[in-house]
Amino acid sequence: MKKASIETAVGIFVFIGILCVGYLTVKLGKMELLGKNYYSVQAQFESVAGLKVGASVEMAGVPIGKVEAISLDIERQIARVRMKIQSDVAITDDAIASVKTAGLIGDKYIKLSPGGSDLVLKAGDTIIETESALDLEDLISKYVFGGI
Repeated sequence: MKKASIETAVGIFVFIGILCVGYLTVKLGKMELLGKNYYSVQAQFESVAGLKVGASVEMAGVPIGKVEAISLDIERQIARVRMKIQSDVAITDDAIASVKTAGLIGDKYIKLSPGGSDLVLKAGDTIIETESALDLEDLISKYVFGGI
């Protein structure tokens, strides 16, 4: 009888430990099991050179979301970026999405500049105003070969 109660207590302790490790894995890995705290919007850019899936989306220097997917619009030959934005952040229809670089040679991220409109984008809407990434290699080659 005593051996069975000790084995039961150890089993419960191991089960609680596994639950705690799973919870910490999700929280520290910044994974979302249920995506109800976010909504998706899209933006179309001429170039998103260096931007990666999972890159930060910021407004006023504060992270408000992540880049969810990057694809190519075959017909128009432009890049389409889908972003996951926190549900408590409202983005107006005249907001400007820009691809920026963190630091001199840092990672790329999306900067959202708020607009003055009263119309708020809903899930699945598209940000019309965009600024593409600045391609340093292209600028240097233009300068070196006399394009400027």
